[in-house]
Amino acid sequence: MERHIDINDFDYPLPDERIAKFPLERRSDSKLMVYRNGDIRESRFARLSEELPAGSLLVFNNTKVIRARVIMHKPSGARVEVFCLEPHEPADYERAFAVKGECRWSCIVGNLKKWKEGFVVIDFDYEGESCQLRAEIVERGEREHIVRFEWNVDLTFGQLLEYLGRIPIPPYLNRESEEIDLTRYQTVYSKFEGSVAAPTAGLHFTDEMIAEMRESGFCFDEVTLHVGAGTFLPVKSDDAAKHPMHTEHFEVRLSTLENLLAHCGDVTAVGTTSVRTLESLPVLAWRVRCGGEPCADRVIGQWESYDIPADYSGREVLEDLIGYMRGRGLDRLKAATQIMITPLGFKFRIVSRIITNFHQPKSTLLLLVSAYVGDDWRRMYRFALDNGFRFLSYGDSSLLVVDNK
Repeated sequence: MERHIDINDFDYPLPDERIAKFPLERRSDSKLMVYRNGDIRESRFARLSEELPAGSLLVFNNTKVIRARVIMHKPSGARVEVFCLEPHEPADYERAFAVKGECRWSCIVGNLKKWKEGFVVIDFDYEGESCQLRAEIVERGEREHIVRFEWNVDLTFGQLLEYLGRIPIPPYLNRESEEIDLTRYQTVYSKFEGSVAAPTAGLHFTDEMIAEMRESGFCFDEVTLHVGAGTFLPVKSDDAAKHPMHTEHFEVRLSTLENLLAHCGDVTAVGTTSVRTLESLPVLAWRVRCGGEPCADRVIGQWESYDIPADYSGREVLEDLIGYMRGRGLDRLKAATQIMITPLGFKFRIVSRIITNFHQPKSTLLLLVSAYVGDDWRRMYRFALDNGFRFLSYGDSSLLVVDNK
């Protein structure tokens, strides 16, 4: 089937001064734009509970941003930045962070022209000992390269990154990471290391706010999707349908699926990464319905969800996956997705409402917002620009509600 999306239809003027370069002093002081079935108004994020049905379910992405930027040097002194994207060997995140001595990662390299061969290094002291981390490129690609790291100190690779790495704040902030980013570019509920970008819709929540909402009867659950650098990749083709979506790894627990089923039709996804995870589930379920294995080492294709019959409901999705997992004694599913959520007839089966920040012009995230609210995204963004909202990762928030979703 031929698909076409003119990315120029998803452009808008974003002055540099409207991009929030730093977070507010208190997370929940952010503005909240409420879009409800075409009506648009301004509120405060701290009053989110007043905008949601009592007892409804909110789903967080509990991934944790790693200190993925490592500044290394050639023996000549040339500076090289190695940006760790995802583990290659071991390929599993948990094992990759726990390994000692040597590992391989898929990386982006800054100042690559200075690193044609040989090692780059960091010499450092740890507990009074002189130590070294070395890296060499073992496989070169167009944009990403396989880098082998080796080190001579009794630390895991996760501990090394924590000790030597820097938080990879978004490139559009046009600044180096600072002390404040170590805490504020993480959600308060982050748990599992693996992301190179924060699930920024969740940055507005405080521990106190979550506790108050729980006391008021709201329910919370979590999925894990490790956010890749591809989330910042611009759509270079005028036809966005030709944009190759990046792959992101996710994990969902059986207990979460059961919670989703209990709140079917009343699920608020906190962030586009939670949306991507939850709306990838119908593909896994449809594979089960068709007699296959849901994960089977096959990435969810960016258009695969569009081939699912429209009458396959969210309730059926969850029942099929729960039945599959119970029948095999599984407590979680791990998969990878390239799902592309666009206005080309995407059907939301799991997500009822979306909490999200304001996204870059001509981005796949803006396509996702349009898939949910239609052309009203233009009115929303004009309202935000006219009313002093702050944009992008450290910016303000929005709650999107369309009752027929």
